[in-house]
Amino acid sequence: MTSEDFLGPIGNASEKYAAGNPVTAALLRRFLDQIDSSVRDIAPRSVLDVGCGEGVVTERIARELGGATVVGIDADDARLTKEWATRIRENLSFQTGTAYELDFADDSFDLVCALEVLEHVERPRDALAEMARVTKGALLLSVPREPHWRISHVLAGRDIARLGNTPGHINHWSARSFASLVSEFATVVNVRRPFPWTVVMTRKRPR
Repeated sequence: MTSEDFLGPIGNASEKYAAGNPVTAALLRRFLDQIDSSVRDIAPRSVLDVGCGEGVVTERIARELGGATVVGIDADDARLTKEWATRIRENLSFQTGTAYELDFADDSFDLVCALEVLEHVERPRDALAEMARVTKGALLLSVPREPHWRISHVLAGRDIARLGNTPGHINHWSARSFASLVSEFATVVNVRRPFPWTVVMTRKRPR
């Protein structure tokens, strides 16, 4: 990713992975459990995590998969680079780049992820086309599920002036509309709905 790709804060807009609120923490655990389950189902030997942010979930995937090669990619940002340096594993690496022009050959990875990313990008179709190009197997994608995301934020007293919209969220999808978008680029295998997210898993469509 580059700062031109991504609208809103680079990395996480809040310290959500260290949430102190028990409800938020429980929802996040459920979401991450769905990601873990999907990764285990795919059982990839190579993974690219596009828009990996600080690398919290990228590191989690690397730990879950053991010997698989995991690469995280995001903006050239000093704060992210500092975070990446704290997540040292033999099977994990990070690099900078853009979602619109991934610097990898066709069919390079068994699994390509974009988790909490596509709601921020101005050209989600271009990013999806690139991810579909470099995977030889599956895509694992998540976005906030609307209108549940914004409603839940308003009820929690967050982002009231923006009607519950998190800073930088410029794309808004229901589970059905997001799955429909993704189906333009790959075959949708399943759609999971851990509140308030949508998680879509696909397999590569034959050329």
